Amino acid sequence: MPTLPPKRRLAAGAALVVAALVTTTACGSGDGDGDGDGKGAGYNAALNKVAKASKKTGGTLRMVGKQDLDSADPQRAYYGMSWDFMRFYTRQLVSYDTKPGKAGTKLVPDLAKSTAKISADGKTYTYELRDGLTWEDGSPLTSKDIKYGIERIWAKDTITGGPGYLRQALDPKGEYPGPYKDKSADKLGLKAIQTPNDKTIIFKLPKRNGDFEQFLAMPSGSPVKAAKDTKAKYTSRPFSSGPYKFDTYKPGKKIVLVRNDKWKKASDPIRPALPDKIDVTISANLEENDKRLMAGDYDVDLNGTGMTQSGRVTAVQKHRDSVDNMHTSFVRYVALIHTAKPFDNVHCRKAVFYATDFASLQQTRGGKLAAGDIANSTFPKAIPGYSDYDPYGVLERKGKPDLAKAKDELKQCDKPDGFSAKLTARNNNPGEVDAAEALQAQLKKANINVDVESLDGADSASITGSPSVVKKRGYSMQMSGWGPDFPSGQGYAQPLFDSRFLVENGNYNESQIKDKKIDGLFDKAIAETDPVKAGEIYKQLDKRILDQADWMPFLYEKNITWRGPRLTNAYMSDAYNGRYDYVSLGVSSK
Repeated sequence: MPTLPPKRRLAAGAALVVAALVTTTACGSGDGDGDGDGKGAGYNAALNKVAKASKKTGGTLRMVGKQDLDSADPQRAYYGMSWDFMRFYTRQLVSYDTKPGKAGTKLVPDLAKSTAKISADGKTYTYELRDGLTWEDGSPLTSKDIKYGIERIWAKDTITGGPGYLRQALDPKGEYPGPYKDKSADKLGLKAIQTPNDKTIIFKLPKRNGDFEQFLAMPSGSPVKAAKDTKAKYTSRPFSSGPYKFDTYKPGKKIVLVRNDKWKKASDPIRPALPDKIDVTISANLEENDKRLMAGDYDVDLNGTGMTQSGRVTAVQKHRDSVDNMHTSFVRYVALIHTAKPFDNVHCRKAVFYATDFASLQQTRGGKLAAGDIANSTFPKAIPGYSDYDPYGVLERKGKPDLAKAKDELKQCDKPDGFSAKLTARNNNPGEVDAAEALQAQLKKANINVDVESLDGADSASITGSPSVVKKRGYSMQMSGWGPDFPSGQGYAQPLFDSRFLVENGNYNESQIKDKKIDGLFDKAIAETDPVKAGEIYKQLDKRILDQADWMPFLYEKNITWRGPRLTNAYMSDAYNGRYDYVSLGVSSK
């Protein structure tokens, strides 16, 4: 899944953050009743454990974000923070457990009474729904609502931007036109999903896929009530099946959720629904957001991508009891676009690898402790497919460039005097523009002249996510970040590298890779039921991408995250790439 797209900031404070973190020790276990003493629970109190455990209800959870949801429509959202936030108002047949760390990646029943009953051939998944499921108007939520919601993914000309896993798994030939062009009376013509009654739903897969339940756990597997579907406008007012419903949504400014009084706790084992209200302010002033978080005006950062450089220094030095140094599964990278000359030549792409100062990029983003390790693999360390393969000697050189090899590659791609390129970076993702400008200076030493263009991350789907717009604007490199949609090689890598995931809007195969061998490796790994064997196949895929210099990873990310002292039940979840599990959060009275 993509990271979110700073006000400009200097990297000089990085050493201060690192020094402060080195001398910081854990000041609390994270245990307690969350009575609101005004103090944080302790440094890293929410790292793989619960900080201020509490069942107390009431109050307003106050969130601030530098960027709005990419979409409030569950079938269109793709940002990790949007998926996390949607747990407040959407439900799925299965979802992730409300437990800290890796335990949070376990799939548990949500709308369904149990996880799937799977046929012997691995192609049929059957679910029975719980009793008492309702929409926010009190009407029953049925299997047909779930089917209809999933069918919306096929309406690619209207429902844009979200993941395509379910569409690919259930209808690989693309035969179903989507509900808006469905000629059946009930608009439920997708044959791969059957609803024999209102409490039963059956999925028929053309071929087995060991990750299928992971697909259903995404918001794209959420039900939508057909009578309330406003198509492309649904994002402005989704209809709730969860404990909260929309009171206010002013895109780019404000989101307010209030209790859904038709939701029944007895039907929902996952969501504690502790606060009375969820109040989100969207503000692009990153430094001001950090200051107001530390002042107590807000409780938590919606986007969960870490504090600014100045915010880190102040938080670690003065408020360390409210700081978590979260590990994530995100990889920071530069996509090298194959359709943009001269990156259609592998040697020009390799020249970028050799000319890049990975250690300097790491320092620009805050140093090893604050920002993470230098990356060698396209896969994060926690995902099967990662290996120590390092064809460009990045780790051996401790991240330093090799200009001699860079210039040799330039000769081999018939650009001995260098070339020009255009790199995009998101101006509301902390450190991304700084890193892009650092890369610009590094590549200049190899006569690769890079023009950096900063963009609002909210426009990613329609600009950098549109191959035709990318071509029109002359972009040849895109800096971004990515984490797994779910914890497997398929869940991490397929949108990035599989040619079948290359689409005109909401595209994340930003390098525009069209490699049948890579596609075949995905097919082989996905059909493999043994995760260890699948991981070995993904290692082959990783090796090919690196050998072809298709996509340049440079950092395995960590974040300095603010945990407000009013927060209760806070814990980082590996299911949401190190963010807090928002649906479990509560607030104390102080």
